[in-house]
Amino acid sequence: MKKFLGFILLTFFSTSIWAVENRSFGEGAKMDKLIAISKVLASPQKYLGKEITVVGTIVSVCSKRGCWMKLASDKKFQTLRIKVRDGDMVFPFNAKGQTAYATGQLKPIELTKEKAIAYLAHLAEEAKEEFDPTSVTGAMTIYQLSPTGVTIKYSGS
Repeated sequence: MKKFLGFILLTFFSTSIWAVENRSFGEGAKMDKLIAISKVLASPQKYLGKEITVVGTIVSVCSKRGCWMKLASDKKFQTLRIKVRDGDMVFPFNAKGQTAYATGQLKPIELTKEKAIAYLAHLAEEAKEEFDPTSVTGAMTIYQLSPTGVTIKYSGS
């Protein structure tokens, strides 16, 4: 009887410790609007003002407030930033490496040449890479998704 009770307790604790549920934020993601990140970034103007859902592996999360995360594209070396106002949704820092679906609108961010240099210098500093400011020849536009819903699928759930 003691062995059976021990087995029941071990099973209960091991499944409750390791079973992580998928997490939804806001309205959760709408899977019927799924578009590959590479497709969105190839023709961003086509998706401005439209509700879309993207999917990718979470490669980084804001460590201060959880207000943004970057999703890896289906194409190597591409990422898309998912950004909310501070406090609207708080993305968990430990979600790195998990798959996220984000539904929202793609928004352009126009950068002057000076702001583009500062932005790219910051990215290079974070990545501990060299940056040559003379490589920036003019203004640039970056894109990010402002989500109304996000679903994070944890491995094993």
